[in-house]
Formats: sequence, C-alpha cells, structure tokens
Amino acid sequence: MTTRNRPIDNQDRKILRELQKNARLSNAELAELVGMSTTACWNRTRQLETDGYIRGYVALLDQQKLGFADVVLLEVTLDRHDDDALARFGAELATLTEVLEAYLVSGDYDYLVKVAVDGTAGYERFLREKLYKIAGIRHSRSMFALRCMKSIPSVQV
Repeated sequence: MTTRNRPIDNQDRKILRELQKNARLSNAELAELVGMSTTACWNRTRQLETDGYIRGYVALLDQQKLGFADVVLLEVTLDRHDDDALARFGAELATLTEVLEAYLVSGDYDYLVKVAVDGTAGYERFLREKLYKIAGIRHSRSMFALRCMKSIPSVQV
C-alpha cells in the first residue's frame, strides 16, 4: 500500500465523509449517497484504499459496556532517550491491551498515553502489574478524564 499517490478531489472527499459516518454501507448505498454510478464509486473507493487514504475498517466498541469506563491520560518520562530505549518502551507499550493510544511527544515528558481502565482500582492494577514492569520509566503523571468532549477516529474531510 502506498500513500498519497494523487491528490483527492471533492468526489473522493464525499466518499470518505460517508464512509466515516458508516463504513458498513454497501457500494450501492454509498454510490447513491455521493451521486455516482456503482462502478465509478467502487473504483474510486478501491483507489482510495490502494493510495492509503483508507487504512482499514473497524468496529467502534463501547468501552463502558466492556468494563473499561474510565480513561486516563498518562505522561511518561524515560531514564534514557536513545533509539533502543525508545523503541523498546514503544514496543512493550503497544502490547498492553488497556493502551488505546500512545504518542512520543516533545516537551517535559517523553510519551502521552491514553489508557482505558475500570476505575481507580483498575488503574492501580494496570500500573503495578503492567506499566511499571516495563524497564526504563523514570517518572509518570496521570490524569483521569472526567468527560469526553469530542472523539473521532480520524480527521474529518
């Protein structure tokens, strides 16, 4: 899969917007919504996938119903900042099921990590049994999210 082979036009943007709203649309439904023939719509959608504008399709799960109602934003500083230390920490972090997102960032901390847990007890378990077993952490600071004001899976086009 390549990325950004060609610039997208307004018709591509219409397809992307509709798929962002509902990725389970049939090609016929999508074509009708964007005002195209089914063949043209199918070809454009496949091209958007090939060009890397569409990376995949997912089901968005309800964290609360799954027992992970609380979101914690965690700032982490490592002892070392060489390529091996960063790669090792990133790889281990990626294996933790509670981790929803993780970013290597600039500023006072090295990583910003979004974690889903079951309350303070669930967060304590996550810290003791998982995060703090990763070697190389110097310091961490956490904040429980009180309310989500906006959440979208990707940029809107």
